[in-house]
Amino acid sequence: MADTSNKSSSRGSAESRKDRQNGPADEMPSPMEVLRHARAQLAELTGMAAESVSSFERTEDGWTLEIEVLELTRVPDTMSLLASYEVILNPQGELTGYRRVRRYERGRAEPQRPGGR
Repeated sequence: MADTSNKSSSRGSAESRKDRQNGPADEMPSPMEVLRHARAQLAELTGMAAESVSSFERTEDGWTLEIEVLELTRVPDTMSLLASYEVILNPQGELTGYRRVRRYERGRAEPQRPGGR
């Protein structure tokens, strides 16, 4: 006798995903859903672990994030290389582009820039 309980629950989750995808156009993902999905998409594309999100902004065209990524592990850890990536997402939270904006050693502070930036 086959167990059908898993089939109905997996079908239910697939149907709920489909409903969300085909739902009203004004139904947008929450900011936390966007953050999690953006980190996962960038990690999948680059093959590097996303460590944190240092900047997050909703724009007219979707979302813009700055995500810190571990590019090269070194010993001691303070010498590991990190990079900051600007990630562009559409309003639904799908990644449409990314670029590395800086690369730095974990143990180094950024020099102070004029204007407090």
